[in-house]
Amino acid sequence: MPSIFKRLFASSDPKDAMRPLYHALVAEGRQPHWYVEGRVPDTIDGRFDMIVAILSQVLMRLEALGATQESVWLTELFVDDMDGQLRQEGIGDVVVGKHVGRMMSALGGRLSAYRGALSGEADLRETLSRNLYRGDSPSAEALAHVESGLRARWVRLGCLSRDALIAGDLG
Repeated sequence: MPSIFKRLFASSDPKDAMRPLYHALVAEGRQPHWYVEGRVPDTIDGRFDMIVAILSQVLMRLEALGATQESVWLTELFVDDMDGQLRQEGIGDVVVGKHVGRMMSALGGRLSAYRGALSGEADLRETLSRNLYRGDSPSAEALAHVESGLRARWVRLGCLSRDALIAGDLG
């Protein structure tokens, strides 16, 4: 009888399998070279934008691998993390939902923009200027650094199996 209760009331969360990947992509988004050589603004918004750029690539790769449920869980981890970050910043319960909603809208828009840019339907430099630098004009060298880094990441992601990606191996 205890095993039935154990199964019924198990506290395992299916998103837990995606935590290594989520932690790896956040760690990649926090790498200093994006902010030093790439001149991505080292602000809350800049870090959000950089993590979203990498998250978008990972979500596209999961989609290509047919890992739809895993991409949902990864997105949910992102939402949970952003919710926690907002609360740590002192944003109250009343407005956290609105902020998270705006972040999800930003993720959706950027995912679409990066999908177009990485498929060749749009220019990646323009997409980066608009979405990562929020319309500010970075130097050609900074933009080239971020563009080459994201293109290299995209190629590496394309070589990863579903299991390697979910394990957090970003190449």
